[in-house]
Amino acid sequence: MKRYQALADTMAAEIRAGRLPVGTRLPSVRHLTTQYGVGQSTVFRAYYLLEEWGLIRARERSGYYVAPGAKVATQATSPTPLAEPAAIDVSSLVFSVLDAVKRPDVAPLGSAFPSPKLFPLARLAKSLGHAARMLDPWSTVVDMPPGNEQLRRQIALRYIGMGIAQPVEELIVTNGAMEALTLSLMAVTKPGDVVAIESPCFYAALQAVEHLGLRAVEIPVDPREGLDLDVLAEALVKHPVRACWFMTNFQNPTGVTLSVEKKRALVGLLTKHDVPLIEDDVYGELHFAPDRPPPAKAFDATGLVMHCASLSKTLAPGYRLGWVAAGRFADAIRRLKLMTSISTSIPVQAGIADYLQHGGFDKHLRKLRGALLTQRGAMEHAIARWLPPEVAHQQPEGGYFLWLRLAEHVDAMQLHKRGLEHGINVTPGPIFSARHAFGNYVRINFGHPWSPQVEGAVKTLGELLRAAS
Repeated sequence: MKRYQALADTMAAEIRAGRLPVGTRLPSVRHLTTQYGVGQSTVFRAYYLLEEWGLIRARERSGYYVAPGAKVATQATSPTPLAEPAAIDVSSLVFSVLDAVKRPDVAPLGSAFPSPKLFPLARLAKSLGHAARMLDPWSTVVDMPPGNEQLRRQIALRYIGMGIAQPVEELIVTNGAMEALTLSLMAVTKPGDVVAIESPCFYAALQAVEHLGLRAVEIPVDPREGLDLDVLAEALVKHPVRACWFMTNFQNPTGVTLSVEKKRALVGLLTKHDVPLIEDDVYGELHFAPDRPPPAKAFDATGLVMHCASLSKTLAPGYRLGWVAAGRFADAIRRLKLMTSISTSIPVQAGIADYLQHGGFDKHLRKLRGALLTQRGAMEHAIARWLPPEVAHQQPEGGYFLWLRLAEHVDAMQLHKRGLEHGINVTPGPIFSARHAFGNYVRINFGHPWSPQVEGAVKTLGELLRAAS
């Protein structure tokens, strides 16, 4: 357990036991740094966590106080209620929000991608050009699904680095991870079926469920602990769940990663019920710790997990190259690929294969992770400086998103609209929910090099939040 978590747990126990009554002013940050021998950032993160739990509230220029009802709320033992499966209707809302991302005059806090300036596009173009010159005309036939064999062998080598013996024949190259995820969903469901999704959830997953005429049952995701396996277990018993679509590493939007124990338990639970897992792992390579967190696929012994990934977030945005390690569903997904888009661009497949073999991908990844880690620190510093103290988040250990919980009275959709008027784009929480929940949450992107524009955008965001008080 990290030091800020241990400090938060200690203080939470005091509040829950009633030894710190409602309205009690908590010790100052300076006092706790001296008392516990920790840095200010550790204390702030502990206080942010206590805010996330609803135990304390910040008062501007006054400090932190035990929140009203904190003791009563934390004594509740009833589990998170399981909602009934429901049809999805989010696309209009999503499209209205995402249209603003295309505006070049808007600060990209709401972007879904890291800055293209972080990628070795010139070196990648060299590989693409070389591969195009050397392209065998017969490859237009040979490299149809499942895809370019050399590329799939390079991808299989990366699975070996994760401790997974991935058969090349089970890898299917797709037009980005979104196609891999959608084809996987199509392979195991039919219209009207029930699928389990996260809450909050990547909005494109909601759109895919909507497009395919499926019904969704939402499984809560805690920003600290991740997917609620108890609620999932209840859903698997209560409803005819045909598939699960989960993001186990650096989940979008919360940034949380499931522990190894929870991933193993997740696969075990789904294996018991014979329910396939569609695992969205597009951020797995963007870890800040020394080692890549394993995907749930690492614990799959029966081919039940369809592991989907791409290079859009790590190397080649716009190239639209992804894949699925499809397990027992490989034949079905390969046929669906042929029936829908026929093939992923043959020259792009060949170019990416050349880069993965000769271009220094791992060296690039180390540089990219270092840049994102630096940018995370800059963003968190700006948040602490410019945003109201009641704004809270969990620090992600990878990816490039922060999931900000705002004051309860703040309307994230209105904040999004006001932000656009000031040249700022943030992604409002309701688009991450089938029920349009998370009305006081926003997702912001720290995947762009720090600049006066980004700093100014955070400052202006703080001004808008204070004006909303």
